[in-house]
Amino acid sequence: MNRKKYMGDQRYAKVLEKMDLLGIMDVTTTRQDKNGTVVWKLPIKNNNSGKTNIEVASFSTGYVRNQNSGYSNYQLNKRCQNEPEYFKDYKTTWHDDGTYTQKFTGKYRKFETRGCVLIPIEIDRLEYLISYCLKNYYIKRANQVVEGKYVSQWYHDWSLERANETYSENTGAMARIEDLESQVEVADTRVTNLSLQNEVLQNKLSNAISPTKHQCVANKLYDLENKLATINRISE
Repeated sequence: MNRKKYMGDQRYAKVLEKMDLLGIMDVTTTRQDKNGTVVWKLPIKNNNSGKTNIEVASFSTGYVRNQNSGYSNYQLNKRCQNEPEYFKDYKTTWHDDGTYTQKFTGKYRKFETRGCVLIPIEIDRLEYLISYCLKNYYIKRANQVVEGKYVSQWYHDWSLERANETYSENTGAMARIEDLESQVEVADTRVTNLSLQNEVLQNKLSNAISPTKHQCVANKLYDLENKLATINRISE
């Protein structure tokens, strides 16, 4: 919207003043201006992407639209009930050969649709856009902040920082747990090795003692044999 072009018009001057107060930027291209189109960018992020700002536009066809809140632009005009349309009602008769004939029943079918209230004058469209944006994007978003549906930037940053700290603490704890588990695993391995070494030593000790036990048994047998021989001599 060319500011110099509308500098002398009081209604346009008020629209420009409100745009400045609301931080609205005119991003109309030269080609759009020639076609009677006005495009505004609001200092409010788009809910769908969170990366781009909301843009609204006024068209010489009488429409006002949101330019980037979905896969396609949609009208911001007020809705109205269109005049009903009437269509003749026909009765269809099918024949054995697969053909059919239609006969007017004398009745009509009524169809009702909703449409947009067009705004043919540009300054009216711009004033409507200011009011619509103020109500639906500024005041409504402010109320959602109060209701807790939106949070302030400082609270978002603080929450994100706390989440990162918690993540770091959890990561450190997990690292310590993994280190302790590794130490326990090493200790278990050492205990197993010591058990195996002890078993080997026990086997060696058993083997070392066994000949002595055999010798003791042999000595006892020898003594018993001698005693038996002595008893036999005496008895004779």
